[in-house]
Amino acid sequence: MIIEPRMRGFICLTAHPKGCEQNVKNQIEYIKSKGTIDGAKRVLVIGASTGFGLASRITSAFGSNASTIGVFFEKPAAEGKTASPGWYNSAAFEQEAHKAGLYAKSINGDAFSDEVKQQTIDMIKADLGQVDLIIYSLASPVRMHPKTGVLHRSVLKPIGGTFTNKTVDFHTGNVSQVSIEPANQEDIDNTVVVMGGEDWSMWMEDMKNAGVLADGATTIAYSYIGPSVTEAVYRKGTIGRAKDHLEATAFKITDSLESIGGKAYVSVNKALVTQASSAIPVIPLYISLLYKIMKAEGIHEGCIEQIQRLFSQRLYQGGAVPTDAQGRIRIDDWEMREDVQEQVAALWAQATTETLPAIGDLAGYKQDFLNLFGFGFAGVDYDADTNEMMHVESIK
Repeated sequence: MIIEPRMRGFICLTAHPKGCEQNVKNQIEYIKSKGTIDGAKRVLVIGASTGFGLASRITSAFGSNASTIGVFFEKPAAEGKTASPGWYNSAAFEQEAHKAGLYAKSINGDAFSDEVKQQTIDMIKADLGQVDLIIYSLASPVRMHPKTGVLHRSVLKPIGGTFTNKTVDFHTGNVSQVSIEPANQEDIDNTVVVMGGEDWSMWMEDMKNAGVLADGATTIAYSYIGPSVTEAVYRKGTIGRAKDHLEATAFKITDSLESIGGKAYVSVNKALVTQASSAIPVIPLYISLLYKIMKAEGIHEGCIEQIQRLFSQRLYQGGAVPTDAQGRIRIDDWEMREDVQEQVAALWAQATTETLPAIGDLAGYKQDFLNLFGFGFAGVDYDADTNEMMHVESIK
């Protein structure tokens, strides 16, 4: 079939297998170009199919020659209907890993469930014995709680009052005002259950009890802080409460891993175009301005550049892992540079539908958004008849 992008709001309903394959290959080539990282050799990535999770798996495998197990919840293709991009990404990753002689297997299912946790533990026991590094990179709007059976939904809302500010429809470039009503306590509680640290803690506890964590095992979850212009809807909103919980959980996990010399970290990463961030009002406008500045300064990074720097300059640089006063790894340091944020604030005041094409990088935003779904890559013939049915034996 000829596969073209079909949009509905902030979601693309189609994905291109060859484009997703090219995306994965580009990231692999970048990691190989940066040299070897003396990192973990047996790695579990929970949320391994897109964004920072996929980049973490690629960096581990092709930067440190690691064996990797990936866990994700993706939709395979059906006749005449494309798979989700994460499915194609994972299939392409496994093909490239196997070609390179690397162990790579995946589990496709609900990572919040006890069943998938047990399935993963069984696979680790059977194939790797133990794991040295556990990346926790889930980004789901809903969570079925494995103990209560209650379905919780997260919300993107401010706390304490209505939030009004600029946003952009990145499809049209139209800059407008958006108002978001404040969350109630139930909204906050649900968002913390979905996006906080409870599930991360459950994974680590189950793996420790099963004996599949190596001595000195490290686990990392990903977070975001961001600037003052987004904090009402992000860091001081419902998501921020969940991130606070996630960051507090890192200390509890570290305490629980003391007997094996293990450690848990939260890495604060930079703002990037993801399926999740595209749906958050204000964020697309902020990112388009940020991209313009960081590209001009020569300090722009995508997911793969961020994670390569996290691994090579923070986690595995040969000394103690550098953290901020709250114990967090900061790989958002270039985004949050004072001079960068001053420029963003100045451009924010000027941003209108008419000025944005000149002062922002909306084209870069759109390109990155299309890339998420396998579209817009050089070297891919998008007019060619493409087989949407990509299957990999080792995705269980």
